Amino acid sequence: MGAFFLHVGATVMCPHGGQVQITPGNPRVKVGGQPVATMADQYMVTGCAFPPQSGGPCVQVKWLVPAVRVRAGGQFVILQNSVGMSIGAAPLGPPQVVMTQVRVKGT
Repeated sequence: MGAFFLHVGATVMCPHGGQVQITPGNPRVKVGGQPVATMADQYMVTGCAFPPQSGGPCVQVKWLVPAVRVRAGGQFVILQNSVGMSIGAAPLGPPQVVMTQVRVKGT
């Protein structure tokens, strides 16, 4: 079953409440007027509350399992149910997709 595409305006958080900022690598393909998120994009975390003495805050998200059938600009699209990992001084857990567009789905 399909899942909704992530886009630049989606709300994604690290496991500790930090906000993930998506910087698009290919702004040509859009959903809801905003660029689609792909494997080529940068996913930086701001405001992570994970304490430095416990391994440091999350600084970025790396997606491990994107869409398997859908590409944008040659890069696989990130879906609402894609598997990722928040990264700091060590891997810290999966990111949480809180809100995304609700028109375009893929697998």
